[in-house]
Amino acid sequence: MTDTATLRDPRHWMRPGTLQLTALPPLSLYIHLPWCLKKCPYCDFNSHEWSATAAPGEAMPEARYLDALRADLEASLPLVWGRPVVSVFIGGGTPSLFSPEAIDRLLADVRARLPLEPDAEITLEANPGTFERDRFRAFREAGVTRLSVGVQSFDDAALKAVGRVHDSRQARAALDEAAQVFDTFNLDLMYALPGQTLAMLEADLRTALSYAPPHLSVYHLTLEPNTLFAKYPPTLPGDDEAYDMLDRITELTVSAGLQRYEVSAYARPGHACRHNLNYWRFGDYLGIGAGAHGKLSFAHRVARTVRVREPRLYMERALAGDAVSSMDEVPRAQLPFEYMLNALRLREGFALADFMASTGLPLSSIDAPLREAETKGLIVRDGGWVRPSERGFDFLSDLQELFLPA
Repeated sequence: MTDTATLRDPRHWMRPGTLQLTALPPLSLYIHLPWCLKKCPYCDFNSHEWSATAAPGEAMPEARYLDALRADLEASLPLVWGRPVVSVFIGGGTPSLFSPEAIDRLLADVRARLPLEPDAEITLEANPGTFERDRFRAFREAGVTRLSVGVQSFDDAALKAVGRVHDSRQARAALDEAAQVFDTFNLDLMYALPGQTLAMLEADLRTALSYAPPHLSVYHLTLEPNTLFAKYPPTLPGDDEAYDMLDRITELTVSAGLQRYEVSAYARPGHACRHNLNYWRFGDYLGIGAGAHGKLSFAHRVARTVRVREPRLYMERALAGDAVSSMDEVPRAQLPFEYMLNALRLREGFALADFMASTGLPLSSIDAPLREAETKGLIVRDGGWVRPSERGFDFLSDLQELFLPA
């Protein structure tokens, strides 16, 4: 097993190899804050209910966790030295559980160690269940430029069915405040919820659109392994009902002036999520925090990183300079699938030249699956550009699977 010091040494990753990346892609920073008020039964993220792990009356260790993040970031700097950061995303868990003072310190620590672009997008995920008036304003003053509000539904029965800690009144109050304080924000909804009908979905969507959100994310509820819903599955709408819901979502968002730029994302011009766009364009991202994943490119290879998952162990290991759980080179044969898993989520698709630049691979590595996808009507090719067709967008998994290594 390769030791952590070697994994963090850029010389280890700059060895000669078969890939030829002529330039490194844009770099983002992902920061994971792992605690939440209550673990949602559908959630498969690395989130931990603080009250379930803490001693009675024990406060969440904000300061120690921030110390660990700073140590983790400092130990990672040699791998990204001098590269400007285009976006920062603070996810979780429920990051808005952390105080505005903690977020202010966190972003100051980041700015002191990484060269952020002057217009870098800095996003914070927020749960309406942690909303307090003026709290969002304090996050803005700390340097957050974009808020992502996890509403999921405006129906109290639906919120209860999916285990959310907030109600519709709190969701509305949080959105009112977000709209006043931030120039741009995300409103997150879910559909195909337990017992949800098309009429109920439409009511949720119309309420969401009444806030004129600059950005709307609408996710299909799925039963993920190792969740409470996987163990005790609720009754969900069937596939035909879910497709009808998606059709209605598409109709209403278009009429509201939102463009579907990604499979689950709709935005007004100029308000697409730049951090997520960097993911989908196969950009790089340094991931720090408990269980955080990352992707880093070098001249001859692409690596995936994972941090230690359990929060208390992460803090201990990070403060000792040893927070990396694994850092592995992406096999050359796997790179086309990794790229398409992201790029084909975008309505605009991708340029063939960008595929070569981001993976270091020749076009011959994807020629056969591209031809098969075109024959099946799943993509449209226009010169040096490839995008999913309407059919390809509807059957995205089938399209992406064509690029799996043989």
